[in-house]
Amino acid sequence: MAVGLFLPFVALGAAASSLAPPKFTALPLGEIRPTAWLYDQLVVQTNGVAGHMHEFYDLVKNTDWWGGDSYYSYLEEAQNAMVPNSVLVNNTELILKTYDFLNYVLDHQDETGWLGPEVGTEKPRFLWGRYPFFFGAIQMVEVDPSLTDRVVNAMHRFVKVANEMLRRGEGVDDWAATRWEDFVIALQWLYDNHPNGQEELLVDTMIRLKWTGAPWEKIFAEEWHGVNMAEGMKALPATYRFTHNVSDLDAASKGWDLMFQYHGRPSGAFGADEMLSGLAAARGGSYLYQITGTSNMRIEFVLYHGRLAGTHEDQVERVTYNALPATITSDMWGRQYLQQQNQIAAKNMTPNPFPEDGPESNIFGLEPNYPCCTVNFPQGWPKFITNAFVTTPDRASLVHVYLGPFNVSTILAGDNHVTVHVETQYPFGDVLVTTVTATKPFKYYVRIPSWVSGGTFALDAEQPEALKPLEGLLGIYIRPGKRRITLALSSPISIESRPNNSVAIHRGPLNYAFDIERTETIIKTDPREAHAVDLQLDPVGAWQYAIDPSTAEYHYDSTSELKVLPSPIWESGRPPVSISVLACLIDWPLAGDMFPADPPENPECVGEKKRIVLTPYGATKLRISEFPVFKSKGLRGNGSFTDDKQAPLHV
Repeated sequence: MAVGLFLPFVALGAAASSLAPPKFTALPLGEIRPTAWLYDQLVVQTNGVAGHMHEFYDLVKNTDWWGGDSYYSYLEEAQNAMVPNSVLVNNTELILKTYDFLNYVLDHQDETGWLGPEVGTEKPRFLWGRYPFFFGAIQMVEVDPSLTDRVVNAMHRFVKVANEMLRRGEGVDDWAATRWEDFVIALQWLYDNHPNGQEELLVDTMIRLKWTGAPWEKIFAEEWHGVNMAEGMKALPATYRFTHNVSDLDAASKGWDLMFQYHGRPSGAFGADEMLSGLAAARGGSYLYQITGTSNMRIEFVLYHGRLAGTHEDQVERVTYNALPATITSDMWGRQYLQQQNQIAAKNMTPNPFPEDGPESNIFGLEPNYPCCTVNFPQGWPKFITNAFVTTPDRASLVHVYLGPFNVSTILAGDNHVTVHVETQYPFGDVLVTTVTATKPFKYYVRIPSWVSGGTFALDAEQPEALKPLEGLLGIYIRPGKRRITLALSSPISIESRPNNSVAIHRGPLNYAFDIERTETIIKTDPREAHAVDLQLDPVGAWQYAIDPSTAEYHYDSTSELKVLPSPIWESGRPPVSISVLACLIDWPLAGDMFPADPPENPECVGEKKRIVLTPYGATKLRISEFPVFKSKGLRGNGSFTDDKQAPLHV
């Protein structure tokens, strides 16, 4: 792998050992907390496999990272997820486990600086396993500053041995070659916060990682591995910090646009059943890249690229509020490996539509297809939460990036103590009531999503004003004391054109789907944990519907404003929102054992026309969400393209 990789250093050797500053700054873990339904989501997750895998799952319980004999180990990845999950729900048992793991690894660092299960063994030494470990350790330092010296000193010792290995062409296998950006980001945290006079070594190591790894500026134009592509989203902006080359940012944006142009899904994900898979609704999307996408998109386009408006942050909300919950059982004990936009069964499919993955890839269970998704299980929601707010580089202003119910407590520049409480049912509601308390004046910003039309904001008891965001951000001056901001984010129904003349239906960040009634059959129970079961889902009743999208009407259960949303919210029938649309049954054949053919392009109704109900995609497990279209003479609905009337606002 290392042959011929040293020539590019001629071009970069003269680069200054300095980093371009980030465009925004992340808040430390623990300063942003979920509330309401979002907090409940983390409680459900902690009561599921995320909070128990260390008790029974061999790849975590018996990992060689802390002296066990499980060599195919994933604890370093589980640690990266367990740390934020345990902190955000204040779970003492899990927090203590993260300390046990951290202390064991640091206690066993050898005299060369190497960290990990290879210490004292003949196991080959590759760099990659350290990267997620460092992410977990960094988050622990953010929460517990007393760990700073120990963690930082261990990281600096490891950087020296890693740099020496890279100079010798060692430590980079094929997998590590696609994940080099993770180490670069950890190194940039050291550089920004604890350089210890090692700036030149840190930047040199970043450069060497870049040139021993996958060239993402070229790969984005190719057909490639889906999870790696999600990882690569953060590579070029991280590279920009040490190359100072704007073309790195341009290539990142182009790669993003190409990815979603040719592989994007209405759920916010992109299609990749192992390799990139195009736009077909029956092809799969990996659970793991939905998780990595949730965190990596922030790293790429917020902190480094400086983009807070348009498709990038909208995409993060879409994938989090649609694809992420749809691919996990509502009790969060099971997950899929692959998710389909049109998914009419979750079972062994032979033949199956996934050319690179197995026929059980879309069942819900402990570890269908690959275990990597199981140990990364807890990352998605916590990383979304911890990325929901950022500050400007001077820490003078606070920015609300991802919308939802949150509490924030932080100290801005000038010893300005700020708290933020966001009360909302978003994405199930349109109104966000934010109470901001500050000891000094500052500018508070809120991202206004692109799907908002005709929204308003009101400050304290003042009259509402029309939203006039600048580059996607609404700026509000906050005086010392307490201020109340009321945002009303009106969103019309929107219709997305999909292949085969089919359509997808959206309102706000939510994609809507026909929730297919199902039966659930336990096909396997893990002998170590009774909750860990593999489920086969089969459809009950018809699913072969074409719709007339011009008849779409939005519905909201206003009584939900008076009570706490049900738990878990991402379960069939529980979200308080829906869209009804005129539909009819059509001839829609299967393409395999139990997956649908492409939506028919010119369908004829074979049954009566009737209104069916579409619900949020994330609350469905079997679904149709890319629909064939027929034209009816029914009443038009309140969709954005058929009716100027705005759908009603709701909290």
